[in-house]
Amino acid sequence: MSDDRSMSETEKRPDPDQLLEEIQRDEARACRGRLKIFFGGCAGVGKTYAMLSAAQAKVREGVTVVAGVVETHGRAETEAMLTGLQQLPLRRIEYKGHTLPEFDLDTALAIKPALILIDEYAHSNVAGSRHPKRWQDVEELLAASIDVYTTLNVQHLESLNDIVGQITGIAVRETVPDRVFDAADEVTLVDLPPDELLARLQAGKVYLPAQAERAAQHFFRKGNLLALRELALRRTADRVDAQMRAYRADQSIRPVWQARERLLVCVGSDGNADKLIRSGARLAASLQADWLAVYVETPGLQRLGDEQRARMLKALKLAQEFGAETSVLAGADLPATLLAYAQSRNVSKLVVGKSLRGAVSRLWQAPLSERLAHTARDVDVYVVAHDLDDDGAKHSGQARSMLFDSEAPRRKRYGFLAAIAACALITVVAATLTHVLELANVVMLYLLAVALVAIRFGRGAGALAAVLSVAAFDFFFVPPRFSFSVSDTQYLLTFVVMLAVALIIGQLTARLRFEATVATYRERRTRALYELGRELAGALTAPQVVEIGMRQLEGLFQSEVRVFLPDSKDKLQAAGEGDGFDFGVAQWVFDHQEPAGLGTHTLPANVAHYVPLRAPMRVRGVLALTPRNDALQQVFLPEQQRLLETCASQIALSLERVHYVEVAQDAIVAMEAERLRNGVLSAVSHDLRTPLTSLLGLTSLLDGGHVAGEQQRELTAAIRQEAERMNRLVVNLLDMARLQSGVKLNKVWQLLDEVVGSAARALRQVLGTHQLKIHLPADLPMLEFDQVLIERVLVNLLENAGKYTPAGSTISVAARQTGEVVEVCISDDGPGLPPGRAEQLFAKFARGEVESATPGVGLGLAICRTIVEAHGGRIWAQNIDHAGRVAGAAFIFTLPAGNPPALPDL
Repeated sequence: MSDDRSMSETEKRPDPDQLLEEIQRDEARACRGRLKIFFGGCAGVGKTYAMLSAAQAKVREGVTVVAGVVETHGRAETEAMLTGLQQLPLRRIEYKGHTLPEFDLDTALAIKPALILIDEYAHSNVAGSRHPKRWQDVEELLAASIDVYTTLNVQHLESLNDIVGQITGIAVRETVPDRVFDAADEVTLVDLPPDELLARLQAGKVYLPAQAERAAQHFFRKGNLLALRELALRRTADRVDAQMRAYRADQSIRPVWQARERLLVCVGSDGNADKLIRSGARLAASLQADWLAVYVETPGLQRLGDEQRARMLKALKLAQEFGAETSVLAGADLPATLLAYAQSRNVSKLVVGKSLRGAVSRLWQAPLSERLAHTARDVDVYVVAHDLDDDGAKHSGQARSMLFDSEAPRRKRYGFLAAIAACALITVVAATLTHVLELANVVMLYLLAVALVAIRFGRGAGALAAVLSVAAFDFFFVPPRFSFSVSDTQYLLTFVVMLAVALIIGQLTARLRFEATVATYRERRTRALYELGRELAGALTAPQVVEIGMRQLEGLFQSEVRVFLPDSKDKLQAAGEGDGFDFGVAQWVFDHQEPAGLGTHTLPANVAHYVPLRAPMRVRGVLALTPRNDALQQVFLPEQQRLLETCASQIALSLERVHYVEVAQDAIVAMEAERLRNGVLSAVSHDLRTPLTSLLGLTSLLDGGHVAGEQQRELTAAIRQEAERMNRLVVNLLDMARLQSGVKLNKVWQLLDEVVGSAARALRQVLGTHQLKIHLPADLPMLEFDQVLIERVLVNLLENAGKYTPAGSTISVAARQTGEVVEVCISDDGPGLPPGRAEQLFAKFARGEVESATPGVGLGLAICRTIVEAHGGRIWAQNIDHAGRVAGAAFIFTLPAGNPPALPDL
């Protein structure tokens, strides 16, 4: 009794890994906000009103509630529910010449209320918002630990979108992924009978009169409302059922809770499978229940012949057509495996076929229905009678005996030979050690041989080894030796026990071998999915995804694989090589998003099996497989079909990821090109037009003939100054274009003083109102650089300092050697740099003052960085701090000191 009690306590003890997973899940949930969805069949059932009522209750409890987005549609009673709630101002976004209001996500995150109300969960945001969908805004709010109340209609669920379109004839563009809906912490169904909803619509409580009349003629028809109501109720019931099953799993509750009828049909390999499936489908329809069809592969049924396996696959496919969820289970004990699966899926009724066993077989083992009825405590067992005649029953019995009593001919022959050889070997070894070994030890040697043969070759060879071992032990070792007669009757008990132990050992080892085979298969399937996912995660282009998918699936399914991808006109193009694939079938699969070809009801004569590559947004292509002859049946097992669907889904997701990466890159390139274009247009329209206008005005004065003497010289100087200014702008544009294609340096060892002096002379008139101070140490080494380009750097930096500092300011040029580099600093005592924008100033077309009257196109500093980095140096900007206040700006760049050549002696 104590052993039974300890085993019972061990079974009830929770799994540590499962407890750890639950703790981690609870911790992750505690860090997120809670999402509550007010769910309805269509607009007007009162979702927003119910959400506001719940929010008002939270306000009375002292919770901080903010109305982020609430669409009242002009309904007075709904607007009244906003009284007392803090309303978040909407953000205005310019789009195609219109100003559109949108939810202000940044302000909501900054306020960080305890609860925020976000109406219309499936709403699409205006282009230019942070996220394209409102549900993505909600995800960011939840990640910031903000609770969210929101509303959703059933037609906006992604999985039901096409069904609603077929019912109503109206395509709904705004959808929400089902995973987001399923992940909600709470879903409250807001329901209203169709007649009452239509009365509300006519009374103007749903839409304004003009909108209400149009809605009543199209969407708000009674038939549509009934269908949408049923969809909403069923979807809510499915969610509640999933929550109940998850709760039962978390609490390790084994008894079935019959809150909802669910049937489980156990399919066999005999000819009664089709009738069993049809009976199960009719029973599920009469009970309006979900149903499942399973096939349990026991050690005895693992060696099915091709005919029996094809019959089983046909039955499971028939169940799928009737709407069942199919699965293949593996287990040594058929009743225990069925009941365990039934409890895990909260099945209330089991449907099995009547046993075809004869009377003798029933004495050895009770029929499955009786064993289930005896073991099941909370599951009803239904038995379906078979309609086979005597010949059919005889054929079924012959098939069963063949299944249980035979293996593959070659393996069976090798197993029998191994059993004979093992018994002979043990007999020889024991005979040579007769003077050392007792008879009990000889028995142990024979049992060891039986176990080894059963492990390697199965129960048939193990049973033969057991019989041969008993016979050899009796003939060679039991007195009188070399005879089957027994002098001592006690040896008869020894023979019986020895045979029984040998047979039990053979049975157990064969069962372990079967379970090891099943575990190996599952591990191989898991490893294949892991390897496929790992390689696809590193793919950067669509050809890489296709190559990885084809290579992995060819080995996994023992098939020839080909992938078809659509072009810009949705016409499929083949990726990969292979014969026997039909473009027409592949195009049909792509257009209709349904499997076709081998193993389906659409063009089943085709030699290939075609599967659509479905991604969340659209179908990304078609996957085609041509199974080899030895893998033909294996490909269409339900578990293999699920594996194929999972692999196809991973490939489709990778193709979609790569597609959107390319779209994002193209968008970035387009945005950059647009920004460059706008910058060039701004330079041409503003910075080049201004000096041109000045030049035209000055030359018109000269042409008038009324200017002479000193005034003429001033005009000439002004013309030269404007021309030089325009020349610098054009030079910057040309330099930027030339540097973009690569910098070619003409390095020469020279002194920095000469370049600084030439730059100062070039800007003498530009810096005429500033004080220029140059501090270059006498021991500054020679540097190797391109004189023209470094002079351009100094000119741009000095001109930049002159433009952004007031007249009379001091500009300084200093240099010093620091380690292996020489630092050159151009500083001023002006207003300094804009806060936080020191690094951004070196971007193309970036300016210190946006939309200012200061001339320039924002290319000077970008050119400086390109030139300095080409020389192996770096450049940066910083404010000069003096007594805690900004006292100017400094631009510093470095050049490598290198090893200058020795100067010749004078």
